[in-house]
Amino acid sequence: MTNIEELKNYGLDITEDMKQGVLICDIYTVWCGPCKFLSPILEKLKEEGLIKLLAVDLDQNRPLGEKFGVTAIPTLLFFKDGEMVDGTIEIQGQPLVRDGIMIGAAGENVLKSIIAKI
Repeated sequence: MTNIEELKNYGLDITEDMKQGVLICDIYTVWCGPCKFLSPILEKLKEEGLIKLLAVDLDQNRPLGEKFGVTAIPTLLFFKDGEMVDGTIEIQGQPLVRDGIMIGAAGENVLKSIIAKI
C-alpha cells in the first residue's frame, strides 16, 4: 500500500489538503488522444469538489511510471485520505480499479461510480 507522501520521492508537490478525501493521480502524456478526452472530465470532477487532482506527464516522470508499472496511458491512481485504495472496485461486474490503479477506460459516469465506492 502506497502512502501519498511517497510521491514526493518522484518530485511531486504533495500539499496537506491532498491527504484528505479522494485524490486521483492522472498519469498522462501531451500526445495521448485518450488522455485529452479524460483530462476535462477529471477537471470537472475536481471543480465539483468530488476529487483532488494531481496530473503527471509520464514523459517528464518515467520513474513514477516504473514504480506503478504503467504500461498504458492514461493511468489513474486512486488515493483516499492519503493512502492508495486497496482491493478491487467493480462497476456492473467489471473490475476497473485494482489496488488503486485503474485497469480500464472510463467516462464521467463510471468515474463518479468509482469515486462513490472509494
